[in-house]
Amino acid sequence: MMESVGVYGFCGCKAKNKMKCDSRWEIAASETAPTSAYSSPARSLGDTGITPLSPSHIVNDTDSNVSEQQSFLVVVAVDFGTTSSGYAYSFTKEPECIHVMRRWEGGDPGVSNQKTPTTILLTPERKFHSFGYAARDFYHDLDPNEAKQWLYLEKFKMKLHTTGDLTMDTDLTAANGKKVKALEIFAYALQYFKEQALKELSDQAGSEFENSDVRWVITVPAIWKQPAKQFMRQAAYQAGLASPENSEQLIIALEPEAASIYCRKLRLHQMIELSGKAAVNGYSGSDTVGAGFTQAKEHIRRNRQSRTFLVENVIGEIWSELEEGDKYVVVDSGGGTVDLTVHQIRLPEGHLKELYKATGGPYGSLGVDYEFEKLLYKIFGEDFIEQFKIKRPAAWVDLMIAFESRKRAAAPDRTNPLNITLPFSFIDYYKKFRGHSVEHALRKSNVDFVKWSSQGMLRMSPDAMNALFKPTIDSIIEHLRDLFQKPEVSTVKFLFLVGGFAEAPLLQQAVQAAFGDQCRIIIPQDVGLTILKGAVLFGLDPAVIKVRRSPLTYGVGVLNRYVEGKHPPEKLLVKDGTRWCTDVFDKFISADQSVALGELVKRSYTPAKPSQLVIVINIYSSEHDNVSFITDPGVKKCGTLRLDLTGTSGTAVPARREIQTLMQFGDTEIKATAIDIATSKSVKVGIDFLNY
Repeated sequence: MMESVGVYGFCGCKAKNKMKCDSRWEIAASETAPTSAYSSPARSLGDTGITPLSPSHIVNDTDSNVSEQQSFLVVVAVDFGTTSSGYAYSFTKEPECIHVMRRWEGGDPGVSNQKTPTTILLTPERKFHSFGYAARDFYHDLDPNEAKQWLYLEKFKMKLHTTGDLTMDTDLTAANGKKVKALEIFAYALQYFKEQALKELSDQAGSEFENSDVRWVITVPAIWKQPAKQFMRQAAYQAGLASPENSEQLIIALEPEAASIYCRKLRLHQMIELSGKAAVNGYSGSDTVGAGFTQAKEHIRRNRQSRTFLVENVIGEIWSELEEGDKYVVVDSGGGTVDLTVHQIRLPEGHLKELYKATGGPYGSLGVDYEFEKLLYKIFGEDFIEQFKIKRPAAWVDLMIAFESRKRAAAPDRTNPLNITLPFSFIDYYKKFRGHSVEHALRKSNVDFVKWSSQGMLRMSPDAMNALFKPTIDSIIEHLRDLFQKPEVSTVKFLFLVGGFAEAPLLQQAVQAAFGDQCRIIIPQDVGLTILKGAVLFGLDPAVIKVRRSPLTYGVGVLNRYVEGKHPPEKLLVKDGTRWCTDVFDKFISADQSVALGELVKRSYTPAKPSQLVIVINIYSSEHDNVSFITDPGVKKCGTLRLDLTGTSGTAVPARREIQTLMQFGDTEIKATAIDIATSKSVKVGIDFLNY
């Protein structure tokens, strides 16, 4: 068990005797005792400000990263998606050329395979076997009884979003019902991409390409909380992409930000405009959404052989219409989540400023799959479907693949039915399970819009298919409506629709119908690769997003001087004759507060005992801005700040040691550094959102 530790801290006032100041911190922590502290809460200095302990902001020189970036020969971005994944890369000496990975083996008719399904297969001994199409095809070809022993996982990324108490020990459930550690699966997947990318780079270079030459970028949804981002980083460390000692080799990119960075570069022939305000790329507003997108797909198909995309080192043509301060929304609609971000352009460099904290929810295309599953429950019974998944896992995967290709054929103007092939084992197993045929089940179910075809297929009317999309699309539109009500989002000039689900004509039509009169709606061509290409650009220039918004309010628990009438009586603590108010929330940063890249929050701590080697401080968070106490509703402990003082003191330990901590909230991850003021030595510091 960790020894109980303590710390005193200084506030930002200018009292000559710090110990006589009205606000001070004393932080004590152990495995059993809660943290407490003494301090004065920070006050915001206007729009982008946080009160540091020194009289003025500390802003890092963003050019300081330039030399560090140049040590990498190539940037490789991995778009780790819920339904499909892929990688792309660019050599730092040729930043205008983005190379998308080699063609994948396998694929489905009518489905683009420039990315591969996020599916993974482990042997019965739980060793990595294959990923993507290879995993799916091998699993499909296994004998049904043998398949039950193999661990097949798909669409597992959503677990990181939906798990409220994510830890390094969180489990995933394979298709056969067996549990496996999520960290192992994510690490296996990232290791696979690492090996594929390094092999391709080595083949191109004609010699062995070292991992140390690569800066890695991994994309995550902007609405993911800190634990999920940290989990992805830990998985990348386990996969050997980077290490805690060389953490800068790996950057976490936010998916809608990556899309936004790429959209800045768009030229007219690289996009389709849905709105009728102007003709772009030869499409006028009178063209149907479906027809415009079909033409674009044909254009993409003709250019599919080329995997290299040229990105001109200028602002794209679309920005020629933008003026300083113009705003736009990026709607990243993927397999698992929909992520919304609002950016403002800063000319002439084209830097971006986030105007409203990232919002969204679990409204990805998986929602359509869940509706199909509910339809199957209604027709065949939930008990049968759940049993079929466990007993015939490979056949269930086949059925969902068949549905996926039909799902992609759904369109607003479609009139002919969509046929979904039922695997033979489904028909056979249903007869054994129920004692009557699939055809009988359909007749008895009273589901009029799904019929049985003698060729062994479910025939769905277009209206039936469209109904499966409706709940998910309605959620997206409702979320966008809420966003457009915010003052910061008024007068938006463009709405960029990106991500795999953006290919769905039904979603395009719904967005156009709801918002076409408020802004211009743009879809980049090859929309499924937008995030991937933007992530490469972000890896080449991580400082392009200059200002972000904090998604949550963060702070620590402190003690302040007790003020009669202001503080609740139950918070009164008398210590050495002094009256203190306990559990005061000392705010580092507020929810939705602007914070510039490189802007730092400074705090100073002093160990209660000079010999103390570890300081552990609890961090609290809330979605609300007006937090007074760490016991307020909605405030929860979300992590720890750990200061390791071993090796920082000189030969003579001073009576009082001041440890200055600098926290950065303006990046895609929360970061911290610390120094021992007396010795000017760096203090090992860690912020942990997973293992607190």
